[in-house]
Amino acid sequence: MNLIQLIRYGCARLAKDVRGQDLIEYALMAGFVAVAAGAVMPNVASSISTVFSEVASVMSVAASQS
Repeated sequence: MNLIQLIRYGCARLAKDVRGQDLIEYALMAGFVAVAAGAVMPNVASSISTVFSEVASVMSVAASQS
């Protein structure tokens, strides 16, 4: 199997693999809703920012432990 065939095979497998796709879609949707809520209600924007920064710090700690 040459390099081109290997790349094609890997891309075909990657295109068929849908594990985790739902989680990513839900996370993107939650992000869009949060941005829209922040745009419509400016006083909520600071709370949303706080929540996202807390999530980012928790994920950063989790990434550093593994």
